[in-house]
Amino acid sequence: MELKPALRALRQSCGSIASAIISRDGLVIAADLPEGVSMDTFAIMCATLIGAASTANSELRVGTPMSVLVESEDSKLVVVGAGRKALIVTVLPSRGDPAAAKRELLKLSDTIKLI
Repeated sequence: MELKPALRALRQSCGSIASAIISRDGLVIAADLPEGVSMDTFAIMCATLIGAASTANSELRVGTPMSVLVESEDSKLVVVGAGRKALIVTVLPSRGDPAAAKRELLKLSDTIKLI
């Protein structure tokens, strides 16, 4: 499966303005990001975000987070796990539907797990 075209397809399916597949330790596997965005910084911070959520859950002795949603005034960032080694991230405009985006990311995740 071609990963970059799959990420570009998220623009149509859920209105994504940026997306990436990254390793859980913050390395870029594939990305569809606007010009001027540091892929490395974006990937590292998304991996850090899910890592922090995992640590918080661990302290509470509850399950590992399957996804994280970050909402700001003008965007929504959705991160989902794609197996034990990868994450898929997408950024939506403020009017975007994070539930719909999460469904699309989970479909892509199922495919990535098979690779």
